[in-house]
Amino acid sequence: MPRWKPGAVDRLQTAALELFDEQGFERTTVAEIVQRAGLTQRTFFNHFADKREVLFGLSSELQQEIIGEIAAGDSALPPLDVVMRALGAVADKMFEHRRAVVTHRYAVIAANPELLERELGKNAALTEAIAAALRERGGDPESAYLAVSVAMLAQQVAFRAWTRPGETRALRDLLQDALEAVRTTVNAASRALPA
Repeated sequence: MPRWKPGAVDRLQTAALELFDEQGFERTTVAEIVQRAGLTQRTFFNHFADKREVLFGLSSELQQEIIGEIAAGDSALPPLDVVMRALGAVADKMFEHRRAVVTHRYAVIAANPELLERELGKNAALTEAIAAALRERGGDPESAYLAVSVAMLAQQVAFRAWTRPGETRALRDLLQDALEAVRTTVNAASRALPA
């Protein structure tokens, strides 16, 4: 099998996701993934430590991209706006052109409790890293963590909508819709509180 075929990572992810669907995550082997992708096990292990990393391998790149966007963001913007702009920019760069694969990945993770637990752990680590980036910009720890938590909630809501069958709106647009829904909910709740 030639090593020089282009798109090895995408081909491995596509093959893995197909196999996870067909026979389940636990019953799928690396050997089956590489055979389906038309690549070698050496190529697989050059890109991924194990079959779980096919699903989570982009986590560190995602974090670096978001942190980079935050660092480059307008210092006059409030923390929540900085994070939302970063999430939108990274959504355009890393997800929009890979919608089918990302949607497929999301479904595989949601169907497997072990993978879902790992996903939640990765999201918690990402939240902490983004909050640290905001603090480096001079924000206070409480405001930074609150801004990131709200942004991550909006991201989860947007991601669920984006991965639904038939959804055609861009993730960036869904992020803004989700943030507006959070703001509306908070405003309604604050008006309902006794004076």
